[in-house]
Amino acid sequence: MYRALPYKTKQFFFVLLKLSIVVGAFYFIYNKLTTNNQLDFEVFSTFLIKTDSVSVKNVLFLMLFSIFNWFLEILKWRDLVSIFTKISFKNALQQSLGSLTVSLFTPNRIGEYGAKAIFYTSEFRKKIVLLNFLGNVMQMLVTILFGVFGLYFFITKYPVDISYHSSARFLAILILISSITFFGLKKKEVTIKGVSIEKVLLFFKNIPFKHYLFCMIFSVLRYFIFSFQFYFLLHLFGVEVSYINAMIVITSMYLLASIIPSIFIFDVIIKGSVAVYLFSIVGVNELTTLSIVTCMWLLNFVFPSILGSVFVLKFKLPKSVKS
Repeated sequence: MYRALPYKTKQFFFVLLKLSIVVGAFYFIYNKLTTNNQLDFEVFSTFLIKTDSVSVKNVLFLMLFSIFNWFLEILKWRDLVSIFTKISFKNALQQSLGSLTVSLFTPNRIGEYGAKAIFYTSEFRKKIVLLNFLGNVMQMLVTILFGVFGLYFFITKYPVDISYHSSARFLAILILISSITFFGLKKKEVTIKGVSIEKVLLFFKNIPFKHYLFCMIFSVLRYFIFSFQFYFLLHLFGVEVSYINAMIVITSMYLLASIIPSIFIFDVIIKGSVAVYLFSIVGVNELTTLSIVTCMWLLNFVFPSILGSVFVLKFKLPKSVKS
């Protein structure tokens, strides 16, 4: 039906779609800030105003961390795409921030996959989806690796009431699901959206090792940047804690928050709940913790998604991509 429409009608609907995405993203941001059951926006803004350490200099310093965070993500994406086609830093910037805007209100950032794929012609879109999956998996792997160590030291250092029976049951279920998934992937006839698992595994196998290495390095550097940013906010809001002790809690928080499926717009709520629980054990009050989590969300997701909305509005469907 879409192909049968006149050209001007197609253009009208395309512009309407882009406007709807941008308006939808801004509405979700506004709604999240004004209807947050955990932290009232007036309380949050009053808390920031009363905090003596919040100055223009510190805000710029925090934003610089956010810029470096996304700078590394853009470099990571450009390197992954270079496996089959060369793109400029500008194109990688547009694709990364534009897809962030689209994914802001989709479950588990699923919209990012389609948003990045639409920047390319149909013959490349399946590859783009797989490369985006690889980048996200690498970032998750880094979160898990640091989080496991952090959670171990957190449990041994602080008094935490753990139900070992429930933990063992959860671990057993996780192992069972992983085993079923593993043996399912070994069957060559299994397909995902018409693509066999065998072809997907072959695609990842043929990726040169250097791209895996660069992807891991960029993911680790990003992790260090946004975790230090969280630590800096702790000190900014008057929490006296050493870097090591703070990282034990921060890595544990990111691990627990990451393994809980969520709609991305509610990601700040989940991180807030986990952070409040963990930081309360080390003596940080709820208002401070929730304010820091909200600041992290504003700096690393809201700010770049606003920039990304410009790229969404300027987006044009690709005509051809040189391989």
